Amino acid sequence: MTRLQFDGWILGLGTTSGTRVVLGHWARSPLGPISDVMVQRPDGHRVLLAPTEEVAAFVGSTYTFDEVRLVPVTVGRPDGTTWTVDAGPLQGRVRTGPRPALGRLLHAVPARLARTPAWVGLLDLPARLSTGLRTKGSAGNGRTEWYGVQDLHTLTGVDARWDGEPLGALTAVRPPVTFGFGSVPPRPSVVRVMTTVQLP
Repeated sequence: MTRLQFDGWILGLGTTSGTRVVLGHWARSPLGPISDVMVQRPDGHRVLLAPTEEVAAFVGSTYTFDEVRLVPVTVGRPDGTTWTVDAGPLQGRVRTGPRPALGRLLHAVPARLARTPAWVGLLDLPARLSTGLRTKGSAGNGRTEWYGVQDLHTLTGVDARWDGEPLGALTAVRPPVTFGFGSVPPRPSVVRVMTTVQLP
């Protein structure tokens, strides 16, 4: 079996319009430095915004979407507390806040340990009991995923548009997104993560 690792950040948020956004920004991956965006609209419609056919094929084989769009995906970090994204119909600017208690706990774990699938697997049950989220599970096409989270910051504000229409204020990711077994915390957050994908 082959294990592929994606090293970067996952940002998840909800908006008062009902649109939920999950941004993956990967500094290192088997596909090179990439970013992709998973969007679930208020009616449940799931859209993948991917920069290349290769990224679309890999992400689309791991998660479930109703629509895939190939668009340039540009992510910026203009300062230490701001993220920006420009991806086809989606433009957004997000502000981050401090680490909550969970973020401080995650940050205290040595990164080398936090990234290992064995450690991540041990955390799966406690994570489900405490947050409702999973750190290990079965993805599409017989794949297995591990989410080795190393840090977490809350989000404090968003200014985002879809096809030019404002998406509203920041709110919880409710209902949860349904791209696959993995989700994001209900509280809008950005996490530092090593995602390991095992291919059958």
